[in-house]
Amino acid sequence: MSSGSFDAKERIKQAIDIVDLVGSHIQLRRQGRNYVGLCPWHDDSKPSLQVNPERQSFKCWVCDIGGDVFSFVMKIEGVEFREALEMLAERAGIELDKPRRSIPLPSDHSGEPYDRPADVPRQASKKTLLQAAAWAEKQYHRCLLESAEAEPARRYLEQRGITPESLERFRLGFCPLERDWILRGVEGDVEPERIRRRARLLEAIGILARPNEGGSHYDRFRGRLLFSIHDAQGRPVGIGGRLLPEVNINSPAKYVNSPETPLFTKSKLLYGLDLARDSLRKSRTALVMEGYTDVIVAHQYGFQNAVAVLGTALGESHVRMLKHHADRIVLVLDGDEAGTRRANEVLELFVAQQADLRILTLPEGLDPCDFLQQRGAEAFGELLENQAVDALDHAFAVKTRGVDLERDVHGASRALEELLAIVARAPRLRGDTTLENRFREEKVLQRLAAKFRVDEREIRRGMTALRRKQVTRLRPPAASAPGEAPQQGAAPTALDSWECEILELLIARPECLPRARSRLGIEQFQAGAGRLIYETFCRLEDDGVVPTFDRLMLHFDEPAIQAMLVDLDETAQAKQRQTADAEAILDELIRTKNRLEVEKQRPAHVVALREGGLDVRQQATMLEELIRQKREL
Repeated sequence: MSSGSFDAKERIKQAIDIVDLVGSHIQLRRQGRNYVGLCPWHDDSKPSLQVNPERQSFKCWVCDIGGDVFSFVMKIEGVEFREALEMLAERAGIELDKPRRSIPLPSDHSGEPYDRPADVPRQASKKTLLQAAAWAEKQYHRCLLESAEAEPARRYLEQRGITPESLERFRLGFCPLERDWILRGVEGDVEPERIRRRARLLEAIGILARPNEGGSHYDRFRGRLLFSIHDAQGRPVGIGGRLLPEVNINSPAKYVNSPETPLFTKSKLLYGLDLARDSLRKSRTALVMEGYTDVIVAHQYGFQNAVAVLGTALGESHVRMLKHHADRIVLVLDGDEAGTRRANEVLELFVAQQADLRILTLPEGLDPCDFLQQRGAEAFGELLENQAVDALDHAFAVKTRGVDLERDVHGASRALEELLAIVARAPRLRGDTTLENRFREEKVLQRLAAKFRVDEREIRRGMTALRRKQVTRLRPPAASAPGEAPQQGAAPTALDSWECEILELLIARPECLPRARSRLGIEQFQAGAGRLIYETFCRLEDDGVVPTFDRLMLHFDEPAIQAMLVDLDETAQAKQRQTADAEAILDELIRTKNRLEVEKQRPAHVVALREGGLDVRQQATMLEELIRQKREL
């Protein structure tokens, strides 16, 4: 973490009280020294979310999640750390050192840099671009409601069964055929300097385009019904434009989405997520669809946990976003062909992302909008309940379609190899060998062995062979340089009991750290979260900083590690680690660790002595070492 980010985190944590923050989202009541409330991430009937005002931390004892103000915002808003930092900075009235990146505006019509009036910046902040996007959304929405030109769009929406309430809720809009209506036609604004500034802003957010550098601006979405795309905070950041049958425009594309802009990255956004968040938290299930109207109609029929991808396949970033809000993800596909097309990518996500990912394939020829309007909410709910299969079963059904597993040996072998190849691509090649991932992969292989009636050992050998082939084509991840900060972002491994005991003690009694460092090396922690935390303890001490709980929390942006720290701190307090015998406890823990390591090495030493190959001096030395270790233990 840069010093600027660290300083910003510290200032924000000092300015924002976690009780006030959490209390703005859920009702809290005092319970002893802490506050409690109903957890928003599970169906909570009694208060299981605890807020500690002294430590400025929160924890749900059912979900087993916790952290500080940053991880709370990341979880409740479904955003990454940088966005949480910006949101909290705005709440606290703190200007970040690098707050909102200034974005160079496009040049004017001539292609030359715009010689602007004094009040018009050459660069626009993210805030300015968001304001421009909100202004454009308002104009398009009003046009849909009031303009005679928008009648074909209103008629189309009525035919699709979209209600006026949904039209308002989803902020639908319409763009007239006029080439630059949004630039010149709105409010009759013809003042040249205002138009030129507006043009630069609207081009920066992808609403206006130009055929070439020196050409004049035109509206990218002219003649189209507009679906406003919002970020997780409900701010307009992009547009999806649908071609209407009654509007004559020379375009082969049925849909046109915003291009990539400082506000819009389609792989990191989901249509309707801002409106679906409350329902996602309650149901713990996300319905992912492929069309804007599918989502809108699903919400009308009571399925307000529906979202849609934006003209792209469901990807890792989408799954990570949804896992902030839901435990199960159901991908709703239109017909058999789509399901066949998506089987590979969905199975890989299923294995790699540790997600309960299910597939619902609708009857051929129907999309969710049509199905709901023709057969109703009850029939759709029954499909979700009975026919949504997990990604492995779906991929197996696709790969073995038309294959007689009993008689067609070649077809069965080909299907098995294709499925194994998908599984082999995730997750270990990314260096993720956590116990959870290994367990998940083991279960997948067991299921494949059962489905194909093949010995599990054969399955594993097949996996090994495939991975060897793939590894040769992939560059291994670069190792961290000595002294480099621990890498964050990867899923942290669970702590073993010994690591928990040591870290609990050091959090409660950081003054014991020098004694621990004199006898306990970093390598004695398993690679993962425990080592990261211990390394951070050591780094803080080297920098002359007392490694308190608060300081540790500031150094980690990863919510999972913050939750571990909260767990360690709460457990340490419960055990009353603030005792005079802390050093004695530490010494015993270190002796325990040494004993375990010696016991791990002893079988190898015994084998070496038994099998020979050592000269007399080497044998004597090894025996002396074994005797010494036994005495010390």
